[in-house]
Order: sequence, then structure tokens, then C-alpha cells
Amino acid sequence: MADAEVTIRRYAAADAAAVRDLFVRVNRALAPPGMAEAFEAYITLSLAQEIDHIPQYYGRPGCGFWIAQDAGGDLLGMFGLEPAGSGAVELRRMYVAPEARRRGIARAMLQRAEQECRALGYATLVLSTASIQTAALALYRGAGYRQVRVETADAASNKTVGGGMTRFHFEKMLRPHVVSLG
Repeated sequence: MADAEVTIRRYAAADAAAVRDLFVRVNRALAPPGMAEAFEAYITLSLAQEIDHIPQYYGRPGCGFWIAQDAGGDLLGMFGLEPAGSGAVELRRMYVAPEARRRGIARAMLQRAEQECRALGYATLVLSTASIQTAALALYRGAGYRQVRVETADAASNKTVGGGMTRFHFEKMLRPHVVSLG
């Protein structure tokens, strides 16, 4: 369970530098041997297209960005939501600061993301993560997410490093499908 002093709230402009720093730190730490250059290119692209523009990128209808912080205001984690087709939203940028791991923060953020999806009217939450993120894979599987496909990402974008990285795609139905009989 997440520490009592952890607060999950919507992103504010004052969070920009801390969010940027966490994104860079986590992705540099994730880079496997021999892929540092690919990860640096991914970081640069993602900063330019998304992370340095959170109010615009996540300010559109059906989107949002949240941060988890401790009682002292230090950033512990973050996540975003972005529409992903009919009735679905995609979980994006869910990261926990390395020094704050193993405290239930990721689970608390995932639960909050599901809550926000329901509040926004979405029926399905989708997400993807790379094979190198073994803790994330375990979290999603343990939280009832169903793996829907596996792909090898060759091309880089603000959503994937590329470089032949294996990505796992998951989904979770957040509410039962209602069929009208009348």
C-alpha cells in the first residue's frame, strides 16, 4: 500500500522541471548495454514532442496528466492518459522515481488512472510497456490486465525507443459492456 503521505494530483506548471528530470533519469537507467544512444535519441524526441509540452499534449479533451508527490512536495511518480480509439484511453508515462520504488506508488497510480478513466467515461484502459520493464509487466498482469499483443518496435517515436525492443500491449475492461435490449 502506498505511504499515507503520498498525494496524487493533476499536473501543474510548477511540476514541469521535476517531471522532465524524472522522465530523463528513468529512461537513462532503463537503457540496456549497447542502447544508450537509442535511448538518448528517444529522450530527446519525447521531450520535444511531449514531456516539455504537457499542458498542450495532455490538455486536450479526454486527456490528463497526474503526479504523485510526498508530503514535502517531492515528485515520486507520474502518469498520463490519452484517448486511444473508441471507448478506450491509453496509460502513458507511468514512472516511479527509483528512490521511491517498492512503496506501492505504482499500484496507487494505476488505481487512480482506472478511476480517472471511469470518470472520463472510458470503458477500456490500454497500455504498453517494454520487455526491460519487468516490474511494470508484473504490476499490470497482477492488476488484471490482459495481454493482447506483442510487437517488436523497430522505429522510434515519442511512444517507443524502437531499436528492436519488444513491447507488450495490455488492456483492461473497466466496466461491463451494456447492451440495450429496447
